[in-house]
Amino acid sequence: MIQTIIMILIIILGGFAAYRERSLSSNGAIAAVLVGVAVFFGFGVKGLLLLGLFFITSSLWSKYKSSAKKEIEEKLAKAATRDWRQVLANGGSAALISIIYYFQQDLVWLIGFIVCLASSNSDTWASEIGTLSKRKPLYIRTFKPIEKGTSGAVSSLGTIAATFGSMLIAFTGAWLFDLQIFHFFVIFLFGFFGNIIDTLFGAYYQQVYICTICGIETEKKVHCQTTANRIKGHHLVDNDMVNFLSGSIAALLAMMVIYFITK
Repeated sequence: MIQTIIMILIIILGGFAAYRERSLSSNGAIAAVLVGVAVFFGFGVKGLLLLGLFFITSSLWSKYKSSAKKEIEEKLAKAATRDWRQVLANGGSAALISIIYYFQQDLVWLIGFIVCLASSNSDTWASEIGTLSKRKPLYIRTFKPIEKGTSGAVSSLGTIAATFGSMLIAFTGAWLFDLQIFHFFVIFLFGFFGNIIDTLFGAYYQQVYICTICGIETEKKVHCQTTANRIKGHHLVDNDMVNFLSGSIAALLAMMVIYFITK
């Protein structure tokens, strides 16, 4: 009981520290604490270490050369300081699976949990590192050069970053939970696949707006303190929805593979 209370206090302090460092907004910090508590009850300290690895590395890459990303951030819905929606978009599925695992401790749920984090890490690394590429990315719908920060854009640097982002979580998760090499490859592949799903959803379904003041195409509904006009994408599919769906779908597919092979 005392150990549980101590761990919850550590999670709360971690959320507060992220808020002080401006990695999270106030409501983002609260959401992160809730996700952390859910992960702790489901997967214990090992689960928290894996969640922490995702959060810390993603935050570091978000702040890395942040001055060079200022112009691109005008096009993106997310910023370096993440709110509750962004926290749940990247960690909500992992938290839900953690709660389920607390009541039903099956390997399938463990794999799904790690894939959720691998997918989020892969996507975040691709976005944060890929935008630093000196070359323009290619739009996945046309494979023609397009402006950096466009949803559905891919680059060599971003793809390499996505690969290593998924690999880091897959390797650490397999090591922490003493999984087999086969499980590592499943987590790694579907974690990377989550980034691909994210790119496809971003290109075909994610909302894109145009600012009525400055004329920039952006993911933000409000730009230049004015409501922007939606020019494409489904009205329910914003960046947070894309992140949530891509990680959840990748985890579900990986869980299906594990289920049919091991059962």
